Amino acid sequence: MAMDRLSRRSFMKLLGLSTAAAIAPSFLRAETSDKKPNIVLIYADDLGFGDVGCYGATTVRTPNIDRIAAEGIRFTNAHSASATCTPSRYALLTGEYAWRKKGTSVLPGDARLIIQPGRTTLPSMLQKAGFATGVVGKWHLGLGSGDLDWNADIAPGPLEIGFDYAFILPATGDRVPCVYVENRRVVGLNPADPIQVDYGKPVGDEPTGKDHPELLKMHPSHGHDQTIVNGISRIGYMSGGKSARWIDEDMADTLTGKAKSFIEKNQDRPFFLYFATHDIHVPRVPHPRFVGATDMGPRGDVIAQLDFCVGEILQTLERLNLVENTLLIFTSDNGPVVDDGYKDQAVEKLGEHKPSGPLRGGKYSAFDAGTRVPFLVRWPDRIKSGSSDALVCQIDFLASFAAMFDRSLAAEDAPDSFNILPALLGQSPAGRDHLVEHAGSLSVIEGDWKYIEPGKGAKFNAATNTELGNAPEPQLYNLKTDIGEKNNVASDNPDKVQHLADLLTKIRSSPRSRP
Repeated sequence: MAMDRLSRRSFMKLLGLSTAAAIAPSFLRAETSDKKPNIVLIYADDLGFGDVGCYGATTVRTPNIDRIAAEGIRFTNAHSASATCTPSRYALLTGEYAWRKKGTSVLPGDARLIIQPGRTTLPSMLQKAGFATGVVGKWHLGLGSGDLDWNADIAPGPLEIGFDYAFILPATGDRVPCVYVENRRVVGLNPADPIQVDYGKPVGDEPTGKDHPELLKMHPSHGHDQTIVNGISRIGYMSGGKSARWIDEDMADTLTGKAKSFIEKNQDRPFFLYFATHDIHVPRVPHPRFVGATDMGPRGDVIAQLDFCVGEILQTLERLNLVENTLLIFTSDNGPVVDDGYKDQAVEKLGEHKPSGPLRGGKYSAFDAGTRVPFLVRWPDRIKSGSSDALVCQIDFLASFAAMFDRSLAAEDAPDSFNILPALLGQSPAGRDHLVEHAGSLSVIEGDWKYIEPGKGAKFNAATNTELGNAPEPQLYNLKTDIGEKNNVASDNPDKVQHLADLLTKIRSSPRSRP
């Protein structure tokens, strides 16, 4: 018979099917159609579980984000890989827990690239699967290999780890250098006005917020008092590059425009867009048309601005007839923070709004609000709308999409990324069986239980008004009955504490947790 003379893979290719599709249930057969789905990942910054309407917010309207939820799957137990930005982004792109690798904490703006070129990443895997790959927005994973010259080619960077196109903020909006980098060059740089950057000492004669508060249009509440750019003092010192410096009020429009352009230019082939917004990170400086959009001050207004940007992406997909075959994901890099360094009335005008919803903690915290984030998935051609309480994590995108597109992973690739594709597509109520959460302390979730290991750090961050979740004793919570982690039941469940402590030790001591 033909099957005797043909390998299984060859036979499937003759039928136009992938091997993975042949052995997977029908709902996983992403490659049985003539065209792979596009993937658009919208990655918000510091957006909390309770910051949008579809997760319970009532004092700010988010109709576009809510529309994704109504037309797709709203996950209620989905997590970033860390309670802060750099490690979450590292884990998302590499499939590796950031706590395994030194140097993956929140980076200064002049840090070297922390993802080794040549290793398998989410974009490099999709690139090899035939996708055009692009990143637009916040990067914060380092650039170069040390002693970077911002006035020449900037490499290695996104292009060296699998992206075909990049338009990025090198670090964050509150860190210098306050310029955009497109592919390997600073945008709009005048060679006669070269950029200098230093995080240890002042460079040039630029005024600082500490010495010249009278020049500021937004004042720092803690830190953030060094070089002034656009009337806002930042973390770090820079001089030069005046023609290239961004205007904060225009940033959302600039980044969204570049994201739309990438979609338009690649509409005739499968594409992966990683759109990492600046909003709602500090400094929160909305465009004038969003000022006063809410009663919550700048923090509420940039949530409204973020929702508008999401709507622009949705409209672009509609205009180009790409909606049905585009897998759209909306999520956030970590939980919320109210005062994160600037006096922007976020605390005073918070009112009844609860950025963490029913959860405890927030950004920087080992409690669940640090990593449990909004997480929406829409793919009209394949996914039915609904909700899911499956345990899923952004670290799983790499293994899940590798399975979708029949890409093999070597043993050293994506060491902590699980294939949770059935959960992402809404065809299984089960996701991961466990997850390690990363903040000051490590914690592990298994089933309904969460264990936070004993920690020596502070219990409370007074500057950000955040409970950090650190404690000298073990903590155990039943998340099914106590989602707010109010009742530590470790003393009543010593066997469960020991089991989860042993599980965490095993994961920490092993180079990988991927099955």
